[in-house]
Amino acid sequence: MIALIAHYGLFVVFINVLAEQAGVPVPAVPTLVVAGALAAGDRLPLPGVLLAALAASLISDTGWYLAGRRFGGGVMRTLCRISLSPDSCVKQSELRFQRWRGRMLLVAKFVPGLSTVAPPLVGAMGLRPGAFLLLDGVGSLLWAGAAVGVGYVFAPQIDRVIDAIEQAGVVALQGLAVLLVLYIVVKWWQRHRLLVSLRMARISVEDLNEAIAAGRNPVVVDVRSSAARLLDGRAIPGALLADLEGVHLALADVPRDRELVIYCSCPNEVSAAKAASLLMSLGYRNVRPLQGGLEAWQEAGYPVATLSGERGGAHDRAA
Repeated sequence: MIALIAHYGLFVVFINVLAEQAGVPVPAVPTLVVAGALAAGDRLPLPGVLLAALAASLISDTGWYLAGRRFGGGVMRTLCRISLSPDSCVKQSELRFQRWRGRMLLVAKFVPGLSTVAPPLVGAMGLRPGAFLLLDGVGSLLWAGAAVGVGYVFAPQIDRVIDAIEQAGVVALQGLAVLLVLYIVVKWWQRHRLLVSLRMARISVEDLNEAIAAGRNPVVVDVRSSAARLLDGRAIPGALLADLEGVHLALADVPRDRELVIYCSCPNEVSAAKAASLLMSLGYRNVRPLQGGLEAWQEAGYPVATLSGERGGAHDRAA
């Protein structure tokens, strides 16, 4: 890779950044740092490196932004299914959008897992194209400038590292490959432990529909975030709207023996399982996540309500 950067320079920077921003797990920061060090030695043009990184980021991000505007929440769900941390992917992105809105693009590339998710999210949320291009361009330039700047300022030290890697040759490449494999294994193990810790009996959408039809009147709780409901305005009719962090407050007046069904739209119903675990620890005796969540409910052909917006608090019910 170092030899490629030295010989093909701006093209390698462009391709690497384009691939990373498209979602391919090929980190671009090391390439930008090396390119900065080469620019310090007049082996690459500094403005050219920054422009190549900026152009690649804008091309890839604009593609995701347009996909978000066209397909909405479907793009988000697809991205988070292929993410190494799918269970926190949507949730963390939505929380940052609630706090920062379009300005999240200024810092998205500095936050692991947010860089690829941010453009389609702001597209689905309706950020105007002009605002997107401005904010994403500034954010991309800040990110690329920081990495290139580190390489430029610490060029002598980086040159020594490059020399050591070149001397190590195949051994260095094998070491990098081992580190990448270890990273993937650790992320998989963390995900596996989370799912095991939240393993509990689910209720199927068929059983929930039968319970409603039989007049058992289970309390159905939607624990998606406010941003998730803006992104996807569907809901199970009559569902109680409650954020994950405040679900116990929303159910404060519900008897502990009442049947509760919790749903979300996240992979593996993780948010729903977390809410169920919290409620069980507070003494609720009959609480289960909905298997497959909102998607499974609609795919089974059961009625879906359309939210008119968050109407003032967690106790609101779906129209």
